Amino acid sequence: MIKILTVIGARPQIIKAAAISRAVRERRRVGELCSGMRFADEVTEKILHTGQHYDENMSAVFFDELGIPQPDYNLGVGSGKHGEQTAKMIAGIEEVLMQEQFDGILLYGDTNSTLAGAVAASKIHVPIFHVEAGLRSHNMAMPEEVNRIVCDQLSSVLFPPTETGLRNLMEEGFLKSTARFKNGKDRVVVNSGDVMYDNSLYYSGLAKEKCDIIQRLGLRQGGYVLATIHRDNNTDSKERLTSIFQALLDISEKDKIDIVLPLHPRTAKLLSVNLEPKLCEKVLASKCIRLIPPASFFEIIELEQNAKLVMTDSGGVQKESFFFERPCVILRPETEWVEIVEHGAGIIADADYDRIVKAYEELTDRTVRFPKLFGDGKAAEHILEAIVEYLHEVKSEK
Repeated sequence: MIKILTVIGARPQIIKAAAISRAVRERRRVGELCSGMRFADEVTEKILHTGQHYDENMSAVFFDELGIPQPDYNLGVGSGKHGEQTAKMIAGIEEVLMQEQFDGILLYGDTNSTLAGAVAASKIHVPIFHVEAGLRSHNMAMPEEVNRIVCDQLSSVLFPPTETGLRNLMEEGFLKSTARFKNGKDRVVVNSGDVMYDNSLYYSGLAKEKCDIIQRLGLRQGGYVLATIHRDNNTDSKERLTSIFQALLDISEKDKIDIVLPLHPRTAKLLSVNLEPKLCEKVLASKCIRLIPPASFFEIIELEQNAKLVMTDSGGVQKESFFFERPCVILRPETEWVEIVEHGAGIIADADYDRIVKAYEELTDRTVRFPKLFGDGKAAEHILEAIVEYLHEVKSEK
């Protein structure tokens, strides 16, 4: 039996971890047939929550809603400066890894929790498995870009979710790497597909049964825009936040369309601080700008599936809009999910008023294609198979 520590700290990571935890419990498939064997016969998974997101609506509620185990460990780190927050996480993760003698650590994405897990594990030679490896915005001013690059460099097994992620790793030399890890093991790269595609397939039907947000808000299918804004370079900048909200307001008034915006705690806190006062008044008084509390996972799925279009600075929401075949205006200067842009399903508008309005108009006026770019819906199984094989080889070479 091998023991894996899964580290999560932010809402998207909780959701991604659900796919792996579900695959551990279910029977393994051979081709299209289920075998009598489960990953649980070979893998013990424990979950560590760093507490990076500590708002109840943004974190703990998701464990119940997604039907995944509550964390075995919660560091309760909370918010803080990047260095302070990451340092606390490193110390806590290292202690847990050493206390239970885990065989490997499973990390997701590009948060400070991801970075902390990679640093802690690398120092005590615990194999690192990085889901969503190879993603690149090429913007080193983004903390997330630094986190993902460092984690890739320290990882034993990399799981790019797309051909683009694999190509990035190839161009950076990962496939020809001479790096050696525990017991002299080479680095491994596996194009696994995207665990969020797994989740979208699995949860989309459940969302209709468990969620009434469309009816509750009085929305009609294809009759509204879903917007999400949470990145600090948008929320913390008066100029950028004002530009985004002015565009949202003008689009809603010109097109007579509702814009539904679940407010991230950071955005809610800074709305009255960083928006120009008169604009803030108009936004709050608008009948078309629907500011709502943070949405649950099922609520977000329902809002994405039924929207006319999505406008977001979230990488995860960009992908989910693609999974549900909804065009996306990207409120960032770049994206890791370049496939979405390359196939015309998304347009990068940054926080530029004119570009946001133009992108909205273009995407509502043209036919958009949504080819299958994110795997076969079995990414979690591919990831677990590679981890089991790698760790069995590590143990046999001791």
